[in-house]
Amino acid sequence: MQPPTPPAPLSSPASLPPGRSPQAAGWLLGLLGVFVFALTIPMTRLASGSLEAPQLPAVFVAIGRAALAGLLAAIWLRAVRAPWPRPAQWRQLALTALGVVFGFPLFLGLAVQRVDAAHAAVVSGLLPISTAVIGALVMRQRPGAGFWACAALGTGLVVAFALSRGGAGLQAADGLLALAVAWGGFGYVFGARLSAPQGDGQPPMPPEQVISWVLAACLPVTLPVAWAVWPAAPVRPAAWGGFLYVSVFSVWLGFFAWYRALQLGGMLRVSQVQLLQPFLSMALAVPLLGETLDAPTLGFALAVMATVFLSRRMAVQTVAPQHPPIASVPRGVSP
Repeated sequence: MQPPTPPAPLSSPASLPPGRSPQAAGWLLGLLGVFVFALTIPMTRLASGSLEAPQLPAVFVAIGRAALAGLLAAIWLRAVRAPWPRPAQWRQLALTALGVVFGFPLFLGLAVQRVDAAHAAVVSGLLPISTAVIGALVMRQRPGAGFWACAALGTGLVVAFALSRGGAGLQAADGLLALAVAWGGFGYVFGARLSAPQGDGQPPMPPEQVISWVLAACLPVTLPVAWAVWPAAPVRPAAWGGFLYVSVFSVWLGFFAWYRALQLGGMLRVSQVQLLQPFLSMALAVPLLGETLDAPTLGFALAVMATVFLSRRMAVQTVAPQHPPIASVPRGVSP
């Protein structure tokens, strides 16, 4: 798979449409990526159904989507003659896979069978903060007190929302969503490290190849598991449509647009676009799933997004680590 010549940088001006600046292209691609990811929760619920009317098993949706995307990624890697990852990169690929291939989709799929997509969108609104917190710990940075205060406030708002919807206490789905958010942030951090300069003089892995190698490397696990849990009962065609969407777009092609947007427009600037994602998820759930939105849900979503926005402003002032630096983690990346 070794190419005869190295690929052109993703931010090369020659790859941009005439008359369009890298910043403008980054914003447009960022909007495209957020729209793709915003459909993940509604499409996952469409594929999985509910506990009262189940469709595809949650395990099949989580692992099957990675298997299908992995096959497509392997074909793409072969077509572009991508170089094999270096030995030092395989560990980070494995850690990325734990989050984005297994942890996040599995817990999200189990959760959306128990709550509607709007509820899940509010709780998953903490994913940018989760990514920032895990990134700060992994990168050994020291965010200021304001950042941690925003993180605590946002978490408190989500817990209050979950309590208000859970009657006497939190629902099981809220715990599953919390695990999904944690695993998602974990996977995004290590995936971002792979596409950033490593300080060893070696070129970083292009972002499109990061997600593609993650998916392709998991095929020895995802293919047999997906076959083993293949649904026995017939399901609605719409459920298969939701499965195809999360397989092709949510877990694979969406990252092409999003990671390139982060490179062209700047990580901190473009990642602000993701503040729109929970609102898009809730809005798209109305026509796709027939759900309704109420004022409290929108109010909590606005409040959570405000804390995320403030935390990003605080995070810009983080203290650089004393160890050899690795480029900043793109906060707020979502499948």
